[in-house]
Amino acid sequence: MRPGDAPDQDTVENGPSRRSLLRGGALVGAGVVGGGVIGSFVGRAVAAPPSAKGSREPFYGLHQTGITTDTQRNTVLAAFDLKSDRVADLAALLRDWTKLAAELTTGSSNTVPMYSSNDAADRNAYADATQPSTTDDSLEAYLLGPQRLTLTVGFGRSLFVDPDGQDRMGLKAKLPPALAVLPHFPGDQLTAADSEGDLYLQACADDPQVAFHAIRSIARIAPDVAALRWTQLGFTPTNDAGTPRNLMGFKDGTVNSNVHPPADLDATVWAGSEGPAWMRGGSYLVYRRIRMALEHWDRLAPSSQEQVIGRHKLSGAPLGGHGEFSALDLSAKTSAGDPVIPQTAHVRLASPQANNGAVIMRRAFAYNNGTTPFTERWPPWRQSLEYDAGLLFLAYQKDPRTAFVPINARLAENDAMNEFITHTASAVFAVPPGATQSGDWIGRTLLT
Repeated sequence: MRPGDAPDQDTVENGPSRRSLLRGGALVGAGVVGGGVIGSFVGRAVAAPPSAKGSREPFYGLHQTGITTDTQRNTVLAAFDLKSDRVADLAALLRDWTKLAAELTTGSSNTVPMYSSNDAADRNAYADATQPSTTDDSLEAYLLGPQRLTLTVGFGRSLFVDPDGQDRMGLKAKLPPALAVLPHFPGDQLTAADSEGDLYLQACADDPQVAFHAIRSIARIAPDVAALRWTQLGFTPTNDAGTPRNLMGFKDGTVNSNVHPPADLDATVWAGSEGPAWMRGGSYLVYRRIRMALEHWDRLAPSSQEQVIGRHKLSGAPLGGHGEFSALDLSAKTSAGDPVIPQTAHVRLASPQANNGAVIMRRAFAYNNGTTPFTERWPPWRQSLEYDAGLLFLAYQKDPRTAFVPINARLAENDAMNEFITHTASAVFAVPPGATQSGDWIGRTLLT
């Protein structure tokens, strides 16, 4: 360039301009642009920081990750509604999702095209909503690394049949009996727009932006086939200090969680020969968003809270026990002859002993959606601005009909904790087996 010449519109101080960056192809995970140098939008070339951060969870395997995986710090849950009833479109979508998900979990710098190039959109810095999305990665997770990202895919009942039970896209014959409609439980106040869905996507990572980036990236690769129905963000503390605590302040996951899982996962979590062959190695997920009346809970003395839960708040030990992992003694009596663990205590009613051995494996996150007007379910029946916060309950099991449903039915009827919680969203998904190797894809066992 000669002195006095205007700079080329695609070159700014030897670094790529915004326009050339937007033509560069999609980048996922912690990728670098232009061989380790990315041009800033104000025209100054910036050397890329050194290495990506965070460890990596394997993506390929018999089972999908994000189920028994040690819980990450953050999650973004999402459900999608299909806009096409063609099996071929669904298969193509799942192939693309699997390929992109595998790439995202590596946090590497490989390039994955998302859309074909659109020169007209490239020339319009303010392309309207009718234009395709840019082919580039959104870069909000740039150089953050894998952060133990896992991506888990599930199928809703509505993928197989419509609300009237009619075959939707030729898959009704493959509908697993275990993917049943949940009954209405006493106290449910479910928001339909935040419940169910044709497809489910669960992103978990130790960095919140990595989890959100994964959902955002996958959601935009097939807008003509699947559209977001709902999303929900969650978080949990590290378990470095032991079993994490929920927003009520009690340890959550002492028994039958992915932190302390059931002894025999094949008997309790993984689908086997009892169902359709395409689901073997998969699992069934029941999702419930449980709002906690934290203001009401905080008016209760800790000793009374312990009677509601059935455990000591500080140690996590069951009432009458000496440590967090002491066995529940449901027959223990006080000197006055009353049960040490009250008849309506949460841990009593949820225990396998009280439910004919029924077991689920829980993977729980807290959530906080800010504050909203809320009417308490119990006296004093007041309405006020309260936290919309609580628990994202993710229960994986072999069959919800013999695990979650009987357990929750018992809890919904008699649990003392019902005074402080309301179930506000719900869904059931069949989570198929994992993609076993590169080239395999999640959903292949169902659709081929």
